[in-house]
Amino acid sequence: MAMYAYEGRTAGGEARKGEIEAPDQDAARKRLRAMQIQPTSLKAKGALDMQIKVSTPGFLKPKVSTKDLVIFTRQFATMIDSGLPLVQCLDIQSKQAPNKTFREELSVIKEQVESGATFADALKKYPNTFDDLYRNMVAAGEVGGILDTILSRLAAYLEKADRLRRQIKGAMAYPIGVTVVASAVTALLLLKVVPTFEEMFAEMGSSLPAPTMFVIALSKWLQANFLYVVIGVILSIVGLRQAYKTEKGRVILDGFLLKLPVFGDLLRKTAVARFTRTLGTMIASGVPILEALDICGRTAGNKIIENAIGRVRDSISEGRTISEPLSETGVFPEMVCQMIGVGEATGALDVMLGKIADFYEEEVDQAVEAVTSLMEPMIMVTMGIVIGGLVIAMYMPIFTMASSISG
Repeated sequence: MAMYAYEGRTAGGEARKGEIEAPDQDAARKRLRAMQIQPTSLKAKGALDMQIKVSTPGFLKPKVSTKDLVIFTRQFATMIDSGLPLVQCLDIQSKQAPNKTFREELSVIKEQVESGATFADALKKYPNTFDDLYRNMVAAGEVGGILDTILSRLAAYLEKADRLRRQIKGAMAYPIGVTVVASAVTALLLLKVVPTFEEMFAEMGSSLPAPTMFVIALSKWLQANFLYVVIGVILSIVGLRQAYKTEKGRVILDGFLLKLPVFGDLLRKTAVARFTRTLGTMIASGVPILEALDICGRTAGNKIIENAIGRVRDSISEGRTISEPLSETGVFPEMVCQMIGVGEATGALDVMLGKIADFYEEEVDQAVEAVTSLMEPMIMVTMGIVIGGLVIAMYMPIFTMASSISG
């Protein structure tokens, strides 16, 4: 089999270009015609191109982003709804996807579907791109014959989940970034600026105010122990990362995060929004409740929330409703539990979960704005006190000397 680069036009006059695999040029032309593409240019790819494609290291390949997946899912839903065969949809998508890695994955998935595998089974080959939620919803769509509807729901879910994730990252990034910059500026002052003032004060030979002596002592300590401080910070970060990979470590750290003032409430609202949105989408798509809860737990993003959902799942498997064990966990707000109970009683659980998700996503919006507006003045005041305090402490002897001379 050889690879051919082609350019052509569809029956509607739309320009298309990409690559196609075929035994020879005639077979490539026939495949393009079957795809309803009239080729205007068809060239065999050189051996060098093939070698580069084979030998490119995996870590150099671009990752498949959420945006790539959303675009694919929306376009795929439209194509399926238009009546195009599944294999033809995959063939077209594998040619036009802008991400090279995604094109290669879709090409392999298409080949597996052609060989008789279901679409959901073919997706299992790339779990980093298509997670459990995606695969289970596709499987439910194939069984129920509503794959286009399921894909549309998936695209909407992915867009909202990605927006929620970016909001939280944005809220966390600002204070962390400013803190790092402030720490770097403080360290620079203590390591480079203060020693210069210290030499000048030594030549003056006069006694120094207590704040100035404290800053000089702090500068000397940092100069003597700077390497140990850097190593200590690195080891602390590595230690926390390793601890977070363990079951006990995740429980402790995630529990601590949920108890933080301001940020803890934000994380809890985010977890509720993610849980209700995911569960509502999967139930509406026909995924069994126990399987849906299992996936919700793994995608919760917090071990405390995950364990709580696991206990709810165990209770449901014993014949209980969702709302009662959910309330017993003490993790989810009582309003959420009551609304889920109403949804169960009326047989509209998926609709109720969607309403809860909408409400809490709006709550997250407001919480992010509140956190940002609260953190900005706090950070500026803290930076002003620390850096301004250092500067004032170092200029105090100069002010004292100037006043004594004028006096």
